[in-house]
Amino acid sequence: MLATISSDTDSRKVSRVVIFGMGAIVAILLIAAVFLFLNLPDANAFNARVEQIFVENDLTSVAEIKLLEILAQSGTSFSDTLTSYRMVIFVLLIFATALLIAALVFLVTIIALNRRMSEIEKRGIEVSSLMISRAEHTVYLNNMEFKLTPAAIETLSVLAEARLDDEVMSGAEIEGVISGRPSVDCDEAAGATRIKRLRDTLGNQMVSELLVKNIARKGYMLSCPPDVIKMV
Repeated sequence: MLATISSDTDSRKVSRVVIFGMGAIVAILLIAAVFLFLNLPDANAFNARVEQIFVENDLTSVAEIKLLEILAQSGTSFSDTLTSYRMVIFVLLIFATALLIAALVFLVTIIALNRRMSEIEKRGIEVSSLMISRAEHTVYLNNMEFKLTPAAIETLSVLAEARLDDEVMSGAEIEGVISGRPSVDCDEAAGATRIKRLRDTLGNQMVSELLVKNIARKGYMLSCPPDVIKMV
């Protein structure tokens, strides 16, 4: 229950951070866009200046009129170019906003996942059901199916039976139960090798490391509660 409340609280915090972050990004880029567009030169400034020259001066010769026509055409080209620049700047600002929002969402998601992973590592994996099928060489962990080798299923079964009795087994004891020999005649390294192969067979590093706990100077045990274990 506490884990659920903590998860809901974290989700609300993440949502607030994302909303505030998106608002800040949009506000900053909006201010930058307004400042940029206000400081861009007027697209008709060149044409207005040419018109002023024509009005203030008595231009009668063909050459002078031709020069004014060329200047007017240049002003029109400048106006069209500036308009296209405005459009390009507007599109770039939209892309920048989208990229920054996406980066913020990814960053917050990664932070939330890392926090969640840290909590899982501290608490251990929460196992709601663990069903071991020796006949099918399969283990069902929280409705996730793992196909194991015969040796790996035997190792897991020994650990499950020990967990039902609330016992911690050393590597030598695991090897002794599986091989049928007294534990004093078995090597600790042999049992440790079986645990390593079990973890390798499970594949998922987080599941294997957190499901099979290594207790220093004592041995190995499953981290799940005994009442969720079922063997068929």
